[in-house]
Amino acid sequence: MKKPKNLDPPRRKRALSGEELELWQSVAKEAKPLRKKKRVADETAAPTVAHLSPLSTQSKKSAKLFVPPKPATLKPAAPPPLAPLGRRERSQLSRGRKEIDARLDLHGMTQARAHRALLNFLHEASDEGCTFVLVITGKGRTAEPGAERGLLKRMVPEWLGLPEFRSVVVGFETAHIGHGGEGALYVRVRRAR
Repeated sequence: MKKPKNLDPPRRKRALSGEELELWQSVAKEAKPLRKKKRVADETAAPTVAHLSPLSTQSKKSAKLFVPPKPATLKPAAPPPLAPLGRRERSQLSRGRKEIDARLDLHGMTQARAHRALLNFLHEASDEGCTFVLVITGKGRTAEPGAERGLLKRMVPEWLGLPEFRSVVVGFETAHIGHGGEGALYVRVRRAR
């Protein structure tokens, strides 16, 4: 049986001399960070000396130990931006060549109820693997001349731009006249993974 080759014993690390420590401090003062981050340790701190052995008591007093920075807290990823439907997709939807997988009619709902219903509907559509859905908002009641009409017609596109909706919505556009025109939206749904 062969004896394994003796690996070289680890070399002893030496302490930084006074000149080397001065040199390091002058380099550290002139160095500019690549990114602006708060530094935990002093800018003139010497490189990690704790693992260098043996240190003389004189160099221990003059050398400052490097303290590793705290890990940065990660921000949650922003939802992806909305993308408009392609001209070909819109054309195929309006002519009936592409199927609308599901429909939601928000007529007569309050704003709060419509918001909940839309969010639940889009999550279910995403879970079921739907690609295109039709959301019918209605054009709004005809009111007095000059008064605004169609609260849901105005609010639904704003809601679809919110982060809570963007996680399931790829994009949306006003529907073709055959599917409700200005009172409806084609919504492309992001499939659940």
